[in-house]
Amino acid sequence: MRLKLLWVGKTQESWVRTGIDEYAGRVRRYAPLEILEAREEKGAQAAAMRERECERLTKLLPKGGRLVLLDERGEQMSSPEFASFLSKNRDQGTQDLVFAIGGAYGFTEGFRKEAFKSISLSRMTFTHQMVRVFLLEQIYRGFTIMNGEPYHHE
Repeated sequence: MRLKLLWVGKTQESWVRTGIDEYAGRVRRYAPLEILEAREEKGAQAAAMRERECERLTKLLPKGGRLVLLDERGEQMSSPEFASFLSKNRDQGTQDLVFAIGGAYGFTEGFRKEAFKSISLSRMTFTHQMVRVFLLEQIYRGFTIMNGEPYHHE
C-alpha cells in the first residue's frame, strides 16, 4: 500500500518542516510515502479559495486512490483504531491511501463527496501546518502498533 499526503500550501515554519521530515522518514520504513503540495489560493472570498484549492487537490489525486479527508467534521479514532484502519486498507489491497489536509477554509462539499472517509484528529482546532506533523506521527504510530513495536503505550 502506498501512502500519499496532499495538502494546501507550502510548509512555512522550519520546526514544522523538521517534524515532517522526521516522521516521513519513519513512515517510509513501513510503506512508500509521497507528499504533494497544492498551491494555496490568496486574496479571494472564502468560497472561491476553497473551490480553487479543492480543484488543485483533485488534480493530485491518483486514479483509484482511497481518499481520506482530515476534517473537523470527521470521525475521531483512538490510535489503535487508526492502526486497524491502516491495517484493513493494506489487507484489502488498497493501492493508494490518500490523506488530504485542506486549506484554511477546508473542503468543498463536492470534494467531501469524493472521500472514502473523513477523520478528525481532535475536537480542538490546530493550524493546518501542525496537522501535517500530527498526521505523520499517527501514521507512524499506527504502523508500530500493527507490527507490535514498543512505541505506543496503552
